[in-house]
Amino acid sequence: MNDLGIQINRNIKLEIMTVGVDKTPVIVIDNFAIDTHDIIAHACSHAEFKALDNTYYPGIRAPLPKDYIINVLQAIYQDICHIYNIPQPLQLKPQEAYFSLITTAATKLSLLQRMPHFDTSRPFYFAVLHYLNNDNHGNTGLFRHKPTGLDKIEAHNVETYLTSAQRFIDDNGESPQTYCIRSNEHFELYQQIAYKPNRLVIYPGQLLHSIIVSPEKDIDPNPKTGRLTANIFIEFK
Repeated sequence: MNDLGIQINRNIKLEIMTVGVDKTPVIVIDNFAIDTHDIIAHACSHAEFKALDNTYYPGIRAPLPKDYIINVLQAIYQDICHIYNIPQPLQLKPQEAYFSLITTAATKLSLLQRMPHFDTSRPFYFAVLHYLNNDNHGNTGLFRHKPTGLDKIEAHNVETYLTSAQRFIDDNGESPQTYCIRSNEHFELYQQIAYKPNRLVIYPGQLLHSIIVSPEKDIDPNPKTGRLTANIFIEFK
């Protein structure tokens, strides 16, 4: 292992959660790395965090070290292909890779930041999320859109979802000026994936999801104390 990578725990065991109407697999791996000290230290001392213009993420991000990305993807590549039945001709293509910290106060959130979201309607796009810090931070919540019953937004239903969501807002007004952390009239919180240090989570970008933000602990720009995660987005093309 070099200075900016991680050593993967060879005794890891995958937990496969099945979520939503389609029983979509979500992979959860506890104790993923032998030691996360070096990658956390890099985030604290060397990462250059900043807000990005091309995302609705409510905070700041910094590029992940290339060696860390390689270590993670080499460890999980075959499991993703097997569990999600990736067609053989397709190849893994990293899309984005960042450290992430929540910094946006609820009063500053845009409408879309106050609602659960999906990353894409494309079928072979995945989020790889590594929880890093040792504290009780906000979970990842999975949501169902009540008017349509959809929890997974795909090419064949994306227009139905977007049209219905806009109609609900037009009829009922915008969602409250706060993070979406529980069920409301528009969305049902049906599953949570707990934030646990050194837990790796993999899920399709089609799932409606949101961070269950605890303002007191999670809105924090300090990588030593904030809700520090490593986020890798991949697509098989």
